[in-house]
Amino acid sequence: MLHIAFTGGGTGGHIYPGLAAAAELGRRCAERGRGCRVFWIGSGAGMDRSIVEAAGLEFFGVPAGRFRRYFSLKTIPDFFRVLAGFFAARRILKREKADLLFSKGGFVSVPPCAAAASLGIPVFTHESDYSPGLATKINIRFALRPGGKIFCAYEDTLRFLPASSAGRVVVSGNPVRGEFRSAGPERGRAFLGIGRDERILLVLGGSQGALEINRLVRESLAALTRWYTVVHQTGQDKEAGAGPAERYRPYPYIGAEMPQVLAAAELVLGRSGAGTIWESAALAKPLVLVPLCGSGTRGDQVENARYFEKAGAALVLYGEEANRDSLVRVIGDLAENHEKRRLMAEASRKIGERDGAGLIAEAILESLKSQSPAK
Repeated sequence: MLHIAFTGGGTGGHIYPGLAAAAELGRRCAERGRGCRVFWIGSGAGMDRSIVEAAGLEFFGVPAGRFRRYFSLKTIPDFFRVLAGFFAARRILKREKADLLFSKGGFVSVPPCAAAASLGIPVFTHESDYSPGLATKINIRFALRPGGKIFCAYEDTLRFLPASSAGRVVVSGNPVRGEFRSAGPERGRAFLGIGRDERILLVLGGSQGALEINRLVRESLAALTRWYTVVHQTGQDKEAGAGPAERYRPYPYIGAEMPQVLAAAELVLGRSGAGTIWESAALAKPLVLVPLCGSGTRGDQVENARYFEKAGAALVLYGEEANRDSLVRVIGDLAENHEKRRLMAEASRKIGERDGAGLIAEAILESLKSQSPAK
């Protein structure tokens, strides 16, 4: 019996890709008659537990502290939370007899990765974004220990990695849950109560919504609904939701139905977090992206957006370009240009066709193939 620990969290973007890889790992083990138990180590606070347990995995919570590139009054208590997380994760990994730890990133993943390395447990780490974040940069050090591997979504990410990682890196793309690859539009339209001839613009700001995108939609709604029924995941924004009800469908959160809703969409408007863009690519959707910019971000969304833009899968509104007039113009032009949408959809499909979950699952099994199935 293999015992595989997964870690990561803080946002859905750090959890759902890990769940995709975990599900594929379980499927391949079952096909080969290999016993495999997967459990998750995540933050004891926040959304991590509810998402993971809803997917049917065991969840163990540990204290989590943020990693900052600057000093603040929160740095000292965060240091002690990180330290407590390390010891808690070490106890869990030892007690649960983990054979390998797979990290999907986020600040909560660093203590478990450090704990696994201290126990001699191989560490696999995956970076979803174009360039590695701080947590991944730290986790790479543990993945360079014996048996470890580094996974990334983009070929270009290799240039950001240390020279010592050569031979340990797998360009896997991003893991996408199987529900997205097999989703069909009919169930999405049934969930939304929208007829088969209605054109759908799906607006996504991530699992928690995005205030800037919500504002843009409010300002542009009368124009957008000339072409589309606008289906909008708003998050908990109390100001979102106003508009012509017959062609506007706001939802604070779209859960299990998201793959089908995405399949039904003609066009997707959203941020450029890895989850949104790769799930859209898995369903060959053309994208209009409004990346998070400015001093409050490390620029990962801008990098992701530029990659999709260069590939021809997305049109991007950067910074001050993200205004009502520009948004209406871009979406209107796409709505009236079938050939442009078709070419963007084909470019999107090419990005999303790489089976990230399968590549990761196979690498885990290959790493542990020498272990007896009776273990």
